[in-house]
Amino acid sequence: MRKTEIAKMFELEDTYWWFVARRLLVRDLLRRHLPAQAADDRRAGADCVARPIVLDVGCGTGATLKVLRESGEVVALDASAEALGYSRRRGQLRLVRARGEELPVASAAVDIITALDLLEHIPDDGAALREFARVLRPGGLLILTVPAGPALWSEHDEALDHLRRYRRAQLRRLLERAGFAVERLSPAIAALFPPIAALRLLQRLRRRRKGRPQTAFIVPPRAINWLLTALLRLENRCLMSFDLPLGVSLVAVARKP
Repeated sequence: MRKTEIAKMFELEDTYWWFVARRLLVRDLLRRHLPAQAADDRRAGADCVARPIVLDVGCGTGATLKVLRESGEVVALDASAEALGYSRRRGQLRLVRARGEELPVASAAVDIITALDLLEHIPDDGAALREFARVLRPGGLLILTVPAGPALWSEHDEALDHLRRYRRAQLRRLLERAGFAVERLSPAIAALFPPIAALRLLQRLRRRRKGRPQTAFIVPPRAINWLLTALLRLENRCLMSFDLPLGVSLVAVARKP
């Protein structure tokens, strides 16, 4: 991702509705799916279980790290030195510069992996998922998000250096081929699908502006931003109980058997 887009993400990530809602979704999914992992530890006879090791692959500018620290000891990894610098400014000290498909981590050493809007940047996404499976311990948890729907491809994707958008069945196949058992796989950001889809379509139809492609982040007034965040928080509650029919993102929860 270009340095200008990383800087823009750092400026927006704390308050912009999209990023806030995604963080809250990850927090809720961790709270719902981690008890099964803790139960496995108890069945294994562990008297004193250390805090889980959480590996945030593609940590970006680091706003999600505070949420992840609720679930364990966090190591943040990114291929971008600029992104890691922003994560350091947020107080994250365990930082690793590496690519998602080449993790400098021992096998079966990690309890939880998060990969939020990462796979679409990696040429061999299957290799990255196999790496995730390698470094996760048996019973370890993977939470990932990716952009959904190839039909929604637009200048926004090009500006963020995306290589693809995913179909649900495609992502399920990739996860299963990498050795994961898929526990949840659902579209997300469904409530705002119509306006976002319309905006992406307009981006595709209009004449391309000169110069580099630009992202479609539209910063609304504070009250509107709050309403959008509240709407997606309500959607997140629904996601805890059932899959959504459509959305501009896909969220997956998978476990290494």
